[in-house]
Formats: sequence, structure tokens, C-alpha cells
Amino acid sequence: MKMLWLGVAALSLVAARAAAVDCSSLPDWQESAVYVGGDSVQHLSNAYTANWWTQAENPATNSGTWDVWAYDGACDGSGSSSSSSSSSSSSSSSSSSSSSSSSSSGGSGGSCDAPQYVAGTAYAAGELVQNVGLEFRCDIAGWCSSDAAWAYAPGEGAHWQDAWSQVGDCSGGGSSSSSSGGSSSSSSSSSGSSGGGNSGLLPDHALVGYWHNFDNGSGLYRISEVSDVWDVIVVAFADDAGNGNVAFNLDPGLDKQQFIDDIAAKRAEGKIVVVSFGGQNGTVTLNSQQNVDNFVASTAAMIDEYGFDGIDIDLESGAGVMHGAPVVQNLVDAVRQLKQQYPDMYLSMAPEHPYVQGGYVAYTGIWGAYLPMIDQLRNELDLLHVQLYNNGGLSTPYNAQAYPAGSVDMMVASALMLIEGFPLGGGSAGYFDGLAPEQVALGLPSGPSSAGSGQATTADINRALDCLTALANCGSLTPGQAYPDFNGVMTWSINWDMHDGGIFSGPVGSHVHNLP
Repeated sequence: MKMLWLGVAALSLVAARAAAVDCSSLPDWQESAVYVGGDSVQHLSNAYTANWWTQAENPATNSGTWDVWAYDGACDGSGSSSSSSSSSSSSSSSSSSSSSSSSSSGGSGGSCDAPQYVAGTAYAAGELVQNVGLEFRCDIAGWCSSDAAWAYAPGEGAHWQDAWSQVGDCSGGGSSSSSSGGSSSSSSSSSGSSGGGNSGLLPDHALVGYWHNFDNGSGLYRISEVSDVWDVIVVAFADDAGNGNVAFNLDPGLDKQQFIDDIAAKRAEGKIVVVSFGGQNGTVTLNSQQNVDNFVASTAAMIDEYGFDGIDIDLESGAGVMHGAPVVQNLVDAVRQLKQQYPDMYLSMAPEHPYVQGGYVAYTGIWGAYLPMIDQLRNELDLLHVQLYNNGGLSTPYNAQAYPAGSVDMMVASALMLIEGFPLGGGSAGYFDGLAPEQVALGLPSGPSSAGSGQATTADINRALDCLTALANCGSLTPGQAYPDFNGVMTWSINWDMHDGGIFSGPVGSHVHNLP
């Protein structure tokens, strides 16, 4: 992770922390409505305030730093039920949809006056229909009118909540739009079934964030202050203590026992908390068998002391990761030993893209240097979230020109390479066999201050997720097939997102937790 240290002027900024918002008086956002600066709404269980005049601009995908909507925070559960029900996690929403379908007659009828939904019909925003025994209001006319019933059929399609809001129960039970509850999306996601990886801990679709143990201008926060929208909290970083030993040295501004207690509380809520090795300047010393033994023993002691669920590998140039370096194979051996001690240990990796997809262009030095580790640890790996920032565009097998950083095409192409595999060194150095889709996530900056380059808009991030999981909203590159098990998104960093008022975790977290 690139840690951008800001000057005194930046330190004078007030850290805007997004707290839970009472949405009980906020109207649902309507595509057809006109809003002016200062108007507040709720949408997908999040609160937003318009910065200027707007119409038909979805706040979930238009709430970046300089966008028309400002993200105010997640609703605390007291808001409009139709918005709250839309924000439940993928596992929660799919179960509630199937429950609604099975408990109703599954067709027209009941006490609703609205017409029966028919895929491909032209519906206007605000129009009511009934389906699977429930009544729905159209929010996004284009999606409501789609002939792709598998995606947008209200109450049963994979993405129906992006298009519709449930407003009634045709069986006579009254309004049932609050039946999904107003709990945070990630909370239910974390308690859902394991979606991938090998520890059994990871939810179907996860929002992953790095919490950093230092104040680089973003602020220093307790783990207990981290929003429930985050499924995986990666604590950055452990320190190289020499001769293979590693240690975690908590920032002096935080209390150690409180930190340990906060981790235990997050884990009790179903969150995953792991410790990361590396970062921009981080190193480990793994040049000999003695180094490996010390690394394993000190990492195990750290896991036991702090209660971490596992480890994350984020080693960069400072750690000397390159083809032929002893750290590569020694790290593989060390992780396997740790996995023997902790069979359910969570393992993730966050290399920069030259170390992974860069192996397509060249397979020497740092180019593709992580691939031997990834390949040997694929049976231990939970999640690979390659950093798609601070390194420019991406050369891929799908286009003659490199896709620009931050583009939908770059995000989609980077994921496809990891899932479908790709030739190494231009075809002269073998082939990397892909991973399971549930082992792959996008890695992106949380906002303008968190990385030097490579930022993507939240709208484009959500488009890339739709493209990968449902072949919808793609750019010029459309995958040959959908990967509904694609896991989610990682970001650097939770601290910067908190500083910026949740501009990343709000819209992206909501979208991740509503993936198929």
C-alpha cells in the first residue's frame, strides 16, 4: 500500500467521521424528482445530501468527492423501510426474496391493485407493479423496463433491488417493505455462508479495507470506530524485527488492551481481522531456514496475543520480492507451516499489479514475481486483491493497448486475467492458471488522498462489479461469461474513508453486498 504522508496543511483538516444517520424523516430518492443543494434523501439504507441541482442521478453511484451527492452515512435502522430493505447483504436479500416467493402465490392476485409485472414492459419511475405476491415501486425506469427478468424481476431477480423498492404485501399483510430490517449490509453479509477462499471465514461478497496503525493525515481511529460495512479489516502493518522475527507495535496514541478487546468485539460480530506484512516501506527477512523458523514462531505469537484471524501479504519493492529471491519460496514455506498450526487461518495478498498481471508482459525481476507464491498457495489463499493504483495502466491479452488506470475496462480485465489465467512473458514463459472467482477482488484507492494515482469513481467500480458478475454495464470489454461468485472490493484505506466521510464505503459497500 502506498502511504501518502501529507503536510501540516493537510493535518489541519477536520476528520469527518460518518456516523449512523437517523433516516426516519428522509424521503426515498426518486429518479424523476428534482433536488437542489441541501436536499437530503435516503437510498439503499444510506443518507445523502445534494450539493447542487440534480435529477435522475443515483446517489449510490454519484457520491464521490466532487460529485453531485455527498454521502452522509449509513441509516441507523429508523429510516424508510423500502430503502432499508434494499441494503441488506446478498445472502440476506436473496434469502428474503426466495422466502417471499415461496410464501406467496408467485403470480398476480392478492389485494394489490397494481398490475402484474411483465418483463420488457416500459415502466416509468414511480409506477407500481405486483410480483411474487408483493407490490413494488419502480425506481430506475431503464432497469425496471429490462427484458432480463433473471436480473430485474421485482422480488426475485438477481439485481431487482437496483431497480425496484418493495412497498406492499399483496396477501393483505400490509406494508412489508421493512421486513428485511434496517441493519447494516455487511453485518448480515458476514454472518452468511462462506463464499470463497479456504479458511471458511469469508462471506460471499466482501468489502475489505486496510486500517492503518499510524496517522498520515487521515486520522487515527480505534477499531471499534470502524463501520460495520467492512467485512474484512486488515491491520497495517507488522514490523520487521530482524532475523526473520516480526512484531506488531501499536501506535502510542492507542491503548493495547483496548485494541485487543476491540478486535475480539469485531470478530464476535462476524468480522474478519487480520494483520498485514509489508506496505510501501515494509520488509521481512526470509533468507534462511532460521529466518523462516523465527518468522513462523513470532507470527504465531502475534496471532495469539492480538487475536488476529490470519495474515495478509502486502510486500512491495522494499522487501526484495523478485524472481529467484529466497523470500519468495521461504514465504510459501512459512505460510504453509502457519496453516498447519492454524487450519482456519485467513490468508490474503495485495501485491501491486506489475508483480502479478505484469507477468503477461515480462517474467523476470519484479514482473510476475508474486505468481509463484500465488500458484503454490492457491489452496490456502482466501482472497487476492491486486492493487490497481500507483502503477499506471494495465497490459492485458484482451486489447492491443494498455487499459488506463481507474477505467472499467482495466478493472474487468485485471480480474479476468486472475480468474481465466494468462500467458507469461508474452507466451514464452508458460501459463498462469486462474483462481476461483470467489478468491479474487478488486483493489482500489478509497479517495483522492489515499493514493497518488489510479483512483476510480464509485460509479465505475460498481459498473465493473456488474460487468463481472452479470455482464451488465460493461465498457468496451465484455467477459465471455458472468462470474457471479466474484468476491468484492478491497481499498486503501479505512482511515482515509472515515476521514472523507465514507465516500467509498457507502456506495461501494452497498453495491458489493447486493451482488448476486
